[in-house]
Amino acid sequence: MIILSQADVERLLPMDTCIDLMAQTLATLARGEALLPLRTVLLIPDSHDAFAVMPAYLGSPKTIGAKIITVYPDNHGTEFDAHQGAVLLFDSENGSLAAIMDATSVTTIRTAAVSGVATRLLARESASTLAIIGAGVQAHSHLEAMCAVRPIKTVRVWSRTRENAELLAAAARERFGLDASVAENGQGAVRDAEIVCATTSAREPVLRGDWLSPGTHINAVGASVRAAREIDTDTVVRSRLYVDRRESALKEPGDIIIPLEEGHITPDHIVGEIGEILVGKAPARRDVDEITLFKSLGLAIEDLGAANHVLAEARRLGVGTEVSLGGARHAAH
Repeated sequence: MIILSQADVERLLPMDTCIDLMAQTLATLARGEALLPLRTVLLIPDSHDAFAVMPAYLGSPKTIGAKIITVYPDNHGTEFDAHQGAVLLFDSENGSLAAIMDATSVTTIRTAAVSGVATRLLARESASTLAIIGAGVQAHSHLEAMCAVRPIKTVRVWSRTRENAELLAAAARERFGLDASVAENGQGAVRDAEIVCATTSAREPVLRGDWLSPGTHINAVGASVRAAREIDTDTVVRSRLYVDRRESALKEPGDIIIPLEEGHITPDHIVGEIGEILVGKAPARRDVDEITLFKSLGLAIEDLGAANHVLAEARRLGVGTEVSLGGARHAAH
């Protein structure tokens, strides 16, 4: 078995490669070649914290495994990541544990990469103005993903912590050569933006529908429980809504569940899954003026697709630490 650290994963999983991997993985799901139950989430009493287990099977390439993580939102701004844990991969032929790798880096990269796939499919091809709400780990990875799929020239950032927003704007200038600035508020960041990424841990909306311009594409990635949402009902109602998986989207995120419970939308408001666009089962953008919204929840198959590539590269390059945990029959037995 190989153990792979956060640095190992970051080295072996570049963003452009992961975007293509996520497209392949979501297409596999849309073809019915994957199995994944809804994640099991244990809510920690007297807190906003959670422990989650996400098992899955991916048919192409054949992969079995699970991601096991803690989610501690109050870690934002501390030395600890909000998402911590491990991805476990098992050998599909004999069932032995093949790898344990850092889940923080896998989650960070693959989440932004899936938004990259959605943006490549749904945003206007000429989209060059990006707004990012939030300035944490996912904001930085989404900046990289958006620059990988669209000709981004300008980025405006808003965060409740201005220092973090300034750091993200500086990274946009230094790494990608963008015209980057910090907005005074969310509305100022979103105004006239062609792509909007909401990457916060907010419990209440930080993005409002009346701020949006015709033709905007939105990636909403922060909220994954019923009691939290980043985007208001008007944003959902005004948009053509796409998800990574219908079953998850209708049962987990407040972004969608609250408008459903309010009676402002029905389940049919979901146009399709991103994988369904890829295999021709759902339509993409119809014209330059409609607003499109991708609500991302994150799927275990995305973790497995990314982790399978990381393991293959680790074996090819001789990266990682080999450990024996048992499972094989020994002669003494």
